[in-house]
Amino acid sequence: MMQKQIQKHVQTWKDNLIMHAVKAKKNAYCPYSHFQVGAALITDDGKIFSGVNIENASYGITNCAERTALFTAVAAGYKNIKAIAISAKGIAFPCGACRQALNEFNPEMIVILTNENGTHTKETTLSQLLPHAFGPKNLE
Repeated sequence: MMQKQIQKHVQTWKDNLIMHAVKAKKNAYCPYSHFQVGAALITDDGKIFSGVNIENASYGITNCAERTALFTAVAAGYKNIKAIAISAKGIAFPCGACRQALNEFNPEMIVILTNENGTHTKETTLSQLLPHAFGPKNLE
């Protein structure tokens, strides 16, 4: 009985995170690619931060949804990231820059990839997406 309650609790926070990513995606600013991405991350203490991709006519300063969510969390004083959900058309993996930025805060974080309406998901870990990552431990 206890195991089922634990599984339900785990699924509940994951479903909630997916819902936030799907909802955030609607606010993406992507007039050039027309590829909306929403991300939501959850901290160890359950705080959720959302982000969207924000494009710019000067393409080099475009920012991904994953980094927008991460930078918002860090700016609010949160650095212990448990998981991130990413919503896009189809399943879209985070780019290399986002993988590296996320690695700074938890190489073992859960990464949940979901389609545009949250009905199809894939789950992995950041360390699986970025093996042999360079991080803070390399500078010790």
